[in-house]
Amino acid sequence: MAAVAPSDAAADAPEDITVISSEFDDGEIITAQYTCDGRDVSPPLTWEDVPDGTAELVVTVEDPDAPDETFVHWMVAGIEPTSPGILEGGVPEGATVGLNDFGENTYKGPCPPHNHGPHRYVFTVMALREGTRLEPRFTADDLYDQLEDNVLAKGVLIGRYGRTPRPPVKSG
Repeated sequence: MAAVAPSDAAADAPEDITVISSEFDDGEIITAQYTCDGRDVSPPLTWEDVPDGTAELVVTVEDPDAPDETFVHWMVAGIEPTSPGILEGGVPEGATVGLNDFGENTYKGPCPPHNHGPHRYVFTVMALREGTRLEPRFTADDLYDQLEDNVLAKGVLIGRYGRTPRPPVKSG
């Protein structure tokens, strides 16, 4: 798991960006197709009100309810500030995807432990003053270092997802 949550670097940034998904509303349940129980593809996201002076956008998806510490599911840097969003299962042209806490440079959707209750999945869009200089497969620490004192504004969309209890194993 990440030693730091990249979005922590944006804690004091004004929440001026509006983040929207056509698949779930803020605070509502994420459709199973965007989780490990479905197709495990990223949901479509759009955003509005990106401030003037933005050099780059960054998107992260984090689970602050993971058993030990915040778990990073997806990090995308290098998004053009004029980009209107991300298509389902897509990555904007020219963007760079970092390593999630599964050790993969791809989206890995919500997959909380069974019997752990619903978790919150925080989709954060951050507008940066200066562009990042991140290589493919960058880490959460790499991104955090690039975000410190560099976030003009952010927007947050929170989805929830929980997994039903596993049926008991019958002994035979």
